[in-house]
Amino acid sequence: MGDIITQSNQYLTFKLGQENFALDISRVREVLDYIHITKVPRTPDFMLGVINLRGNVVPVVDLRLNLGMEPEERTVNTCIVIVEIQVGADVLQIGALADSVQEVVDIESDNISPPPKLGIKLNTEFIKGMGKRNDTFLIILDMDKVLTAQEIEQVENATSIVPTDVLEEISSNSQTNSHA
Repeated sequence: MGDIITQSNQYLTFKLGQENFALDISRVREVLDYIHITKVPRTPDFMLGVINLRGNVVPVVDLRLNLGMEPEERTVNTCIVIVEIQVGADVLQIGALADSVQEVVDIESDNISPPPKLGIKLNTEFIKGMGKRNDTFLIILDMDKVLTAQEIEQVENATSIVPTDVLEEISSNSQTNSHA
């Protein structure tokens, strides 16, 4: 008998515009209310900046911009989903901006279809599959592939060059925000 590979069937669902997305819950560390994000100069548009998460500098990316969608105004529902991505042998924590987080759902593997084939010019490698729940399709993202290797390098470089005074500002901003 072969080994049985267990895979999580639980997904965190969230919205970007009118579209429904999902992430494997095993990759999600936490969901934060929108907090002040400190912009880091000379970073790509999709990288909003960094936040202080319990003393750690965590880069935050705008999934809308990264996925080629139009930017949208922040609302009371806007949040930051802290996820772990695999970068070679390392695990990197990043924040992903979402318009709103919905719920954690179970999607059985027989309700997940392969990513759509949209032609050779469109890269759908970052889509793990299309989940069907009731009459709704969920685009299940592969967070390890949402950012390209070059984009991950840009994010890591930007995070590593954050000056000490900016780190102190991030820390004081997050302390101020936590008391509000």
